[in-house]
Amino acid sequence: MDSKYAESVPAAPLPGRETAGVVEDLRLLQEEHGYIPQAEFEVIAKRRQLHVKDVHTVASFFPHFRLKPLAKVDVRVCDDMTCHLHGAHQLREALEQRFAGQDGVLVRDISCIGRCDRPCVISINERVREGADLASTTGLILDALSSVENFVDPAPPSFAERGLSLQADPYAEEGDRYATVRRLVEDRNFDGILAVLKDADLRGMGGAGFPAYRKWEGARNARDAEKFVICNGDESEPGTIKDRFILQHLPHLVFEGMIVCGLVTGAQRGYLYVRHEYQQQIEILRTELARAYSLGLCGQNILGSGLSFELEVFVSPGGYICGEETALMEAIQGHRAEPRNKPPRTVNSGLWGKPTALNNVETFALASSILSKGPEWYKAQGRPGYPGLKFVGVTGRVRNPGAFEVPMGLSYRELVMDYAGGPLAGEEIIGFAPSGPSSGYLPASMLDTPLDWATLAKLGSMVGSGAVIVCTNRACMLDMAFNSVRFFRNESCGKCVPCRVGTQKMVEMLEAWMSGSQAAGGVTLLNELSHALKQTSICGLGQIAPVPIQSVMKHFPDLIREHLEEKRCRAGVCFSRTGAAQ
Repeated sequence: MDSKYAESVPAAPLPGRETAGVVEDLRLLQEEHGYIPQAEFEVIAKRRQLHVKDVHTVASFFPHFRLKPLAKVDVRVCDDMTCHLHGAHQLREALEQRFAGQDGVLVRDISCIGRCDRPCVISINERVREGADLASTTGLILDALSSVENFVDPAPPSFAERGLSLQADPYAEEGDRYATVRRLVEDRNFDGILAVLKDADLRGMGGAGFPAYRKWEGARNARDAEKFVICNGDESEPGTIKDRFILQHLPHLVFEGMIVCGLVTGAQRGYLYVRHEYQQQIEILRTELARAYSLGLCGQNILGSGLSFELEVFVSPGGYICGEETALMEAIQGHRAEPRNKPPRTVNSGLWGKPTALNNVETFALASSILSKGPEWYKAQGRPGYPGLKFVGVTGRVRNPGAFEVPMGLSYRELVMDYAGGPLAGEEIIGFAPSGPSSGYLPASMLDTPLDWATLAKLGSMVGSGAVIVCTNRACMLDMAFNSVRFFRNESCGKCVPCRVGTQKMVEMLEAWMSGSQAAGGVTLLNELSHALKQTSICGLGQIAPVPIQSVMKHFPDLIREHLEEKRCRAGVCFSRTGAAQ
């Protein structure tokens, strides 16, 4: 068989790890054929010593894998949060009408693909276009029908090329990079590394805010000879763009943090797990990783020290659920990305049941910064009383959306007005999400809240991943809550009944609220359903699915009353169903 896949014949699988590499096999076959032919499942199964059903069950789980050929022009429109605020639903409807009955064109939706700073975002035959409108998208579709290639993906300029710098990057010159790795292989002061991170009070920046040093320490102290390090670069939550920014501009800091973590914990291998839509970032990562290997900074016998740590970039097969740490590990293992029950903790039983230290992109990058510049430098970056710095993304109805490096403790008002340029002309801010749908929504009256873990927690929200999404008076907050709950419904892995059934029921209830057809006692029933989801769902997705609507009910009670009692939407979005996505 003359193919990319045939050229990558895997070695005999290790006992108990026959599924390792299945995701990569499927990806290569899809790249070759445009989809995964049925006959190829048998090929993979034979070479991996698996049953065909085991391969098929993986391929059928992930949204990126296709089991049959697509239409000639596969058009997918993101309608999650920021794109929704910019008319993505109307764009999709217009495209459906324009190409209704057109052979070879399929228009459908796609979950957020991490380009929220340039809405609306579409994908045509898996080529992403930012800032899309009806005219430009129609032109691209017509070109694709005529087999004309009209996509240009210019590489964005680096910070150095733009004459800019980031406080988090301690290295002025490329040749200075990885100084912490060089120092560590000489002095072997592994306990000192943990002490520095503890002193800096570095938190996990993926959303939970768990002290980073405790994961490294837990994995280091675990009694097992085989250990792993994983960097979670899957950021799939609507509005989250800061990890994409870091991977693009600071890949060396991410890899340095991972290498140091590997040496401290005694791990033999690390995986940087990145979403497949980040093609430019994947290429940047592979280039930087090849450079690190060429310099002897990772791999076998690092810098002649006798220490070893292998690293690889693992491209995700898609799905928001892969952001959950155990689901991510299942994907790397070649399984369906279904979350595990806890305990045990992943520092004791993670990848392949072995101790695993997992942090996200920003955490590893900041760990490298701290280990180079010191904990006092890091703490001094924040406002008085709020130590540290944070990478955030600000999107929605703002003039200057993007990713920013900011001090902890600044207010959300400063973040929105000074960094993101304030609301669009003629619009007034009515609410904002501090961290995508998981954080829920806060009213504009809380914009003076500082960017601080404890303060946001007291408000029933969170700093989270720093995905700030700004809503103005052109939006309906009930519609935005519906949009967020629908996202969670779409991305549920379906493993547990509360999440699989509960999120669908919640979507149906909110649709009724927005169309004026709700039944009596709807608020009570929704509260009961929310409680059941929070208490009985296996993982965080089901547990946070009710947060968007619960926050709107709490902070925007008049708006809820107007919809339920007066059948009125002050933004003119609901009841006509012109704004609410199906």
